[in-house]
Amino acid sequence: MFKVVHAEADPNAALPIERAALAAVGAELVCAGASDEDALITAARDADLVLSEVMPFSRRTLARLPRCLAVVGYTIGLDHYDLPAATEQGIIIAHTPGFCADEVSNHVVMFILACARRLFPLDRKLRNGWWPDGRRLEAELTPMGSLRGETLGLVGFGRIARLVVDKLAPFGMRICAYDPYVEARLFAQHGVAPVALDDLLRESDYVSLHAPLSPATRGMIGARQLDLMKPGAFLINTSRGALVDEAALVEALRARRIAGAALDVFATEPLPRDHPLLALDNVIVTPHAAYCSDAAYARVRHMAADEAVRVLRGEWPLALANPDVKGRSRMEALRQRSFA
Repeated sequence: MFKVVHAEADPNAALPIERAALAAVGAELVCAGASDEDALITAARDADLVLSEVMPFSRRTLARLPRCLAVVGYTIGLDHYDLPAATEQGIIIAHTPGFCADEVSNHVVMFILACARRLFPLDRKLRNGWWPDGRRLEAELTPMGSLRGETLGLVGFGRIARLVVDKLAPFGMRICAYDPYVEARLFAQHGVAPVALDDLLRESDYVSLHAPLSPATRGMIGARQLDLMKPGAFLINTSRGALVDEAALVEALRARRIAGAALDVFATEPLPRDHPLLALDNVIVTPHAAYCSDAAYARVRHMAADEAVRVLRGEWPLALANPDVKGRSRMEALRQRSFA
């Protein structure tokens, strides 16, 4: 019997999708309900594999999982894994990219439309008894674009950003993107102009962030970058909060150096109730919810369970986050012993 530990799940959680898949390879699933690193180490020290949602896996944690073949995350991002440490330990890290690409791209389109049409300011004013005559409405909403002919800049051009392009095609926007890791042919296939980051910031009416969080991208949108943006531009972030210097963003929004922001992710989560972003009337916020849908919940659970089963069968996961582990993984060592 293999022992698989789900790091965060409540000990009484049913998890029928995961249990059914794991039972087929003789694996028992234990739900740990861990809320911190020490609890995770205690629960998973004898685990053959760990399933996890958002729990960080530091060098210290990984070094204290002597039997662990793999950690499989219900996640797209990899910033909470110490990938070099996992590779050194021979532990496979797998994740579930794409499980919520439709949902997140829908959220981005929603944010763009809400910003373009001043949805939330108008909703708040109307609820507070305001009703304009024609001239007052025009003054209230000037300047206001129409999307057609306006520019959307995508910082990062992965799967979600490409879906945003497809979904906004009928609106007649010009779309450009910055991503030094994407081949030119992919920009051309989607009719998107590749540009330098500074040029994207200067030209765009909407700047949407789609970059992964890494040492190179942390704080990539700071005071200098915000100063490059148009006064009528909006910043949209559904990727990772730490891509943005939040103090600089708050200052730019207060001073109306940019028109507004729509944010689903934050440097600190949960977002503190006294955070200055919440006091600004030119900000839309949602609680890291862009990935959510019933279909996405089921999809990610199937994907994670399938990756766990592959590892326990001695196969490589489809979404291997640390490919350098090949040739030194515990899974390979176990497989060699099995055939000896």
